[in-house]
Amino acid sequence: MLSELRIQNFAIIDRLDIQFAAGFNVITGETGAGKSIMIDAVDMMLGGRADSTFIRAGQDKAVVEGVFRLPASLQTPVRETLEREGIEMQAPDEVTLTRELRSNGRNVCRLNGTTVSLQFYRDIGQQLVDIHGQSDHLSLLRQQEHLHLLDRYAGLESQRAALAALVGELTALRREIGQLEQDEAAIARRIDMLNYQIQEIRAVAPKIGEEEPLQEESTRLSNAEHLAELAAESLRLLDSEEPDTFTVIDMLNQLSAALGKAAKLDTALEDNAALAETLVVQAEEIARSLRHYHENLEPDSARLNEIEDRLDALNRLKKKYGGDIPAVLEFAEKAQQELDKITHSEERLAELRAAEETLLRRIGEAGQKISAARVTAADQMARAIEVELGDLRMEGTRFSVLIEQIEDSHGAFVGDRRLRFDATGIDRVEFLLAANRGEPLRPLVKVASGGETARIMLALKTVLSRADPTPTLIFDEIDQGIGGRVGSTVGQKLWQLSGRHQVLCVTHLAHLAGFADAHFRVTKELRGERTVALINPLNDKARVDEIAEMLGAETVSAKQSAYDILMLARQVKEGNGFQPALL
Repeated sequence: MLSELRIQNFAIIDRLDIQFAAGFNVITGETGAGKSIMIDAVDMMLGGRADSTFIRAGQDKAVVEGVFRLPASLQTPVRETLEREGIEMQAPDEVTLTRELRSNGRNVCRLNGTTVSLQFYRDIGQQLVDIHGQSDHLSLLRQQEHLHLLDRYAGLESQRAALAALVGELTALRREIGQLEQDEAAIARRIDMLNYQIQEIRAVAPKIGEEEPLQEESTRLSNAEHLAELAAESLRLLDSEEPDTFTVIDMLNQLSAALGKAAKLDTALEDNAALAETLVVQAEEIARSLRHYHENLEPDSARLNEIEDRLDALNRLKKKYGGDIPAVLEFAEKAQQELDKITHSEERLAELRAAEETLLRRIGEAGQKISAARVTAADQMARAIEVELGDLRMEGTRFSVLIEQIEDSHGAFVGDRRLRFDATGIDRVEFLLAANRGEPLRPLVKVASGGETARIMLALKTVLSRADPTPTLIFDEIDQGIGGRVGSTVGQKLWQLSGRHQVLCVTHLAHLAGFADAHFRVTKELRGERTVALINPLNDKARVDEIAEMLGAETVSAKQSAYDILMLARQVKEGNGFQPALL
């Protein structure tokens, strides 16, 4: 349950710190006092819309934080989920959600003080709280929502997910079939293009790593004459055969001889003498190598042209099919795979059609099982809703769920039929209503008035919430369109829900507020030049005053009426009344 809520710099809220009770919590106050703003803050805290306009004027950030005490059924799964993300539990049964919204548009989500992704944060929040907004009843007027409401009641989420996965497979498979069945001329053009590309690459036959040695050889052949001149000059300096020329090797020989004599006189010079002798050998080796290089270095214009043609061919391939040779080879491989696929399209098409039929039969089988579960759940849900509607002063109202299928020659196989389907299954679902005795069942969207729609939604929420594992349910003026006569019944319904859930309800109905286990009043006041919203828990006497004000007066008779409302609620809940001291 939501045990504590902290809101800072959110809209007209400066700072609020609220501790909620475990049962039925009611929040009241004048229109515009900030009740729904609190619900907006809770929605944002749970991972909902985060708009920088929520930040209180003059502040750079808004923070909403909730401390939740987990029921026994959620403690282990939530702990294991958090541990997989490296997040520690603050206590075995406690989780803290913190959402921080900054003026630059950035928002931060924290679980037990650890920053997490918005999706992970939202997934945890959805397990803890379910918010029913004041316009939720309008979803009943959208026929496509009826199927989702029925499936939620029937608990078909896992079956729906498995079916949706099959439909996803079929969609991808049919996309491939469509590509194979496209215009024959287009296929022929594609085959020609692929053949041309593959042959062009194969004709060049590029090899990984061949460019660098080719470029080196091209550079050498292009500069053959200059290299010959440099080699000849180097030879002349090292070991010239010209008379009266003193070369590097001559000087090194003289150096080696002199150091050899000196080393005989002083052994300390032996290393230098050996090194000088090595230099002579190395210089002679350089000379022999240069002489061989010079003798074999000849301009070869034919080989140069051959290399340049090869490099040009490789560069053309790289420009057309990739930035380097590996990319060109990868392109050729993929082109060949596509060509093989198209060339053998008839065989592939037969394989795909067989796979398509298999999937259609699996989808039909899964859809039929889901449909059967829906039929059973629809009857149970309809009977439960009729009971709730009777309690809400709609006695004699008949509620029904229409489940039908549509024939489709391309649909899923269900027995000897083929039925239209989508990711939700093979059914079309619509809620039907007969608001008065003797009237036929008709689509809900055509017969329900605003007040009736609100009561039907309340009945539906009540029925759904009995099977809902979410520990905290929030109703933001879900009683909209419901009059005071029904208010006490609505209050009783919500209070009964608090036996299985923590319930928070924003309301204007005095009779509903009378059933609260904890009653909070939201007010506005002026502090300096700024308006701020405040929330305060009410004791029994303050509740009498608040409910009297909700009835539209602060007279003694209004307070007596408020007292009567509270006493009736207490009698329903506990079997006894209030003490006279309340007045």
